[in-house]
Amino acid sequence: MARKAGKQQPGSTPAIVALEKAGAVFSVHSYAHDPAAPSYGEEAAEALGRDPAQVFKTLVAEVDGALTVAVVPVSGSLDLKALAAAVGGKRAAMADPAAAERTTGYVRGGISPLGQRRRLPTALDASARSHATICVSAGRRGLEVELSPADLAALTGAVVAPIGRA
Repeated sequence: MARKAGKQQPGSTPAIVALEKAGAVFSVHSYAHDPAAPSYGEEAAEALGRDPAQVFKTLVAEVDGALTVAVVPVSGSLDLKALAAAVGGKRAAMADPAAAERTTGYVRGGISPLGQRRRLPTALDASARSHATICVSAGRRGLEVELSPADLAALTGAVVAPIGRA
């Protein structure tokens, strides 16, 4: 269902509220999440019938000691060295999952780049530009939002750079 700013819908998440508040054009897609699924992102792509290169996962890393969000296709992985360079840092490592959850306000597998408790520096993989729309977590396992990569970058203040690898 396509949404644009308006009345808050039941079941909204902070990510959806942020999109509505910004007046963004987006669609919400839900699916039955299987807790036994080995990969949240691959599960989302399969459940939605989407190319995994069009469904993006939100990862939280630490760049020079500061938490940083990386948004990359579920079909690949994050290049930590490229992420550090993209945000002007020297070293990057994956963040402690508890710190990521506490800082973003979301649970692992449902972390959205939008509507986080505290806005973190964000990098979006450049491959997103090759799609008219991409899907990212809406802030809950089993819930995705679809929007243009340009809108996602603008709403998160993301730098767009080649931070993913196949």
